[in-house]
Amino acid sequence: MGDTGNTAPGPDSTGHIYQALLEGAIAPRPPYPPDCPFCDLRQDRYRTHYADHWVLLEPRVIVPAHTVPPHDRWTITPDRRAMNLWDAEPLPGARCHIPHRLVCPYLRPGDFGLWITLHRQMNRDRMGRLFDLPEDGPSAVDH
Repeated sequence: MGDTGNTAPGPDSTGHIYQALLEGAIAPRPPYPPDCPFCDLRQDRYRTHYADHWVLLEPRVIVPAHTVPPHDRWTITPDRRAMNLWDAEPLPGARCHIPHRLVCPYLRPGDFGLWITLHRQMNRDRMGRLFDLPEDGPSAVDH
């Protein structure tokens, strides 16, 4: 007779799905583009260690880990998967990626400090340059 009380849950168990959602691993899966569903900005998309869950990380942003709130520190493992460091204390000099949801201009901001607020504003400006076109379209040039 086997002891089923000591069996660890599988990678697609309800607990793992909940944890993936809690960490923000809600990115659209390939073949869909890695665009934020809220602001439409293109992001870096990484598979996580949760079965069939992906996360959007801010492109080209790797920052000192101690400047990022706990639970928002992501690292890329050797197998090219994103792993949330959760509340682990970063080692001195450690760097990490940040999730796009932390700096998305359409999501509710938290009190995370000046650089995150500035990065959110930078994304808002970037989004405006990409998507805010004149109401009347391009103006005609008189010759």
